[in-house]
Amino acid sequence: MSAARDKFERRADAVGSLVCVGLDPEFERIPARFKGEEFPLFAFNRWIIEQTHSYAASYKPNMAFYEARGTQGLRELELTVEYLRSEHPDVFTICDAKRADIGNTNRGYVTSIFDAMGFDAVTLHPYLGREALMPFLERQDKVSIVLCRTSNSGAGELQDLECDGRPLWETVAMRVSSAWNAAGNCMLVVGATYPEEMRRIRAIAPEIPFLVPGVGAQGGDVAAVVAAGLDARGKGLLISSSRAILFNDDPAGAARNLRDEINVAREAAHAAS
Repeated sequence: MSAARDKFERRADAVGSLVCVGLDPEFERIPARFKGEEFPLFAFNRWIIEQTHSYAASYKPNMAFYEARGTQGLRELELTVEYLRSEHPDVFTICDAKRADIGNTNRGYVTSIFDAMGFDAVTLHPYLGREALMPFLERQDKVSIVLCRTSNSGAGELQDLECDGRPLWETVAMRVSSAWNAAGNCMLVVGATYPEEMRRIRAIAPEIPFLVPGVGAQGGDVAAVVAAGLDARGKGLLISSSRAILFNDDPAGAARNLRDEINVAREAAHAAS
């Protein structure tokens, strides 16, 4: 197991939580009191982190919300990650960037995300194959989170296409489990909106953790996710929520309620096993 994946496991155990808070701050929706700050997205993120860190195993900024603001937004992202490293160094950080390319381009992504910004993990798409992922996979101190079965309604357009008699998402799960995870530094993105597919992926990849988007605004059911995706140790999930926490009148309560809902489902799954 990589150092960063071990960090995730230790943090999840320490706070008794499988919650990942998505730091996706749409500028138009953040409270007015933050908009007058020099770095409004960072000010908002800092407040959210302080409201929710007791209930969160991980934070996951999506690059789009920062890149949309140019150099200002990138500085706000840097400040957010620096703040997490300084004030909450045990928290697992994910750069939701969905990268993967070839050659020097990829090495630039690795240096930027892992070294310059200091993230523990990054989301990656598998479409260019192992060649494109190798610079990330070779970083055994970090975690590569590979898109497998995503939560969006149009995911099946390509992911359901048959490849050697099985859907493409199943082939991706098999490839990651059997070959790409040799250093124990992989995770898979498996959407909450497809619990039956999640159950099949868990059978293929019994020891690989899943990053699970799609609860809250997208309608994924927490109990169904937990029943389908827990590993043999009663772990192996990192359930992400962004809008339902960020733009709640009580973000601390929203994060706590999600943590508690997940843990009730974990106990029910354990009792049924």
